[in-house]
Amino acid sequence: MTGKGNSGFSEAGLRRLRDVLARHVETGKIPGLVALVSRGEETHVEAIGTMRPDGGAPMRRDTIFRMASTTKPVAVAAAMVLLDECRLRLDDPIDRWLPELADRRVLKRADGPLDDTVPARRPITVRDLLTSTFGLGLDMTAKDSPMMGALFEQGVYGQEDGWLLPAPEPDEWMRRLGALPLMHQPGERWLYNVSDDVLGVLVARVTGQSFEDFLRARIFDPLGMEDTGFHVPADKIDRLPPLCAPDPQTGEFIVADEAEGGHHSRPPAFQSGGGGLDSTVDDYHAYFRMLLHHGMHGNQRILSRPAVELMTTNRLTPEQLAAREALARNLVHLSLGLGQHGGWGFGMAVRTYRGDYAPVGQFGWDGGAGTTTYADPDNQLIGILLTQTGMSTPDSARAIHDFWTTLYQAIDD
Repeated sequence: MTGKGNSGFSEAGLRRLRDVLARHVETGKIPGLVALVSRGEETHVEAIGTMRPDGGAPMRRDTIFRMASTTKPVAVAAAMVLLDECRLRLDDPIDRWLPELADRRVLKRADGPLDDTVPARRPITVRDLLTSTFGLGLDMTAKDSPMMGALFEQGVYGQEDGWLLPAPEPDEWMRRLGALPLMHQPGERWLYNVSDDVLGVLVARVTGQSFEDFLRARIFDPLGMEDTGFHVPADKIDRLPPLCAPDPQTGEFIVADEAEGGHHSRPPAFQSGGGGLDSTVDDYHAYFRMLLHHGMHGNQRILSRPAVELMTTNRLTPEQLAAREALARNLVHLSLGLGQHGGWGFGMAVRTYRGDYAPVGQFGWDGGAGTTTYADPDNQLIGILLTQTGMSTPDSARAIHDFWTTLYQAIDD
């Protein structure tokens, strides 16, 4: 690759990027990874290491990864199609499609007892779900709160083996969710994750199709995302590495989810917009390029330009922004430094202050299975780094930080 002025990367910068990633694999802390970086028309891919901690098949460009929370920025596109077609409106109450969430009670204190509630001041709207402000979410700073306990006890999240995706089918999941109060008034506070899963149910009920079928017809197929879905079919399962969650004490690899016979080897009962997709670097690159091109894929329009602008710019009020920034700072030791961006659009973070090497306006998200994808409109840059090393230790998060730090130095203008 040659450094072509403002069209791409410097050769020395790409060499350094490979060296930095290779060093993370050589430590033995990450079995393998695949990275894709692009700028303008230039694309560069690195596949380093092996699929399994004990060696075996090498990582390849077409290796399929559990995207975990990096699912969110892609899954939200289904709702944007419905907004574009006026089948949803931003400030429509969701009650007609999701009656389980009508007539909410709201906790007087987010960490208070579940029976100490007041009525919701207004119904939940589509906008509240899209901005993750509908009133429920996972709060890792208050793991011992009654609500966090209830989300797991009721089986809204988690199974015996610590799996963090919903297990029941969508109607039953909604019934369980509807039995709980909200933590905050609708539209008041940014809260993580739950809204992304509710959005998938909303899309399915509005369209009369499964969430995956609608995503496939309107997003995946038009973009050529052949390897993206909520499970990995048998004829591709050899391309999925096991998910490894290192033991926090010893660092020894524990296989948290095998490929064959594991959670992603069969269609799930619940298609999770919060964390359920499997994909590849090239599929994700096609999607994020479409966003950088204002909704266009070649000469085909996937999303309207204003829909993309809504998704990829900050949608939080100053008060919500301050609360989200405070949460991220208070969680920095638990999130291993990820999530420090300030803003939030629809389904993804949007950088509202310069806190590291990336500029304001960069959008995307990270995943707990060791995945990261962001696009940067100013530099016309996309970066994707996929591992299958869970965040029980900081190792994959450190690789993610070093990836971005080094990638931004490889821009050669």
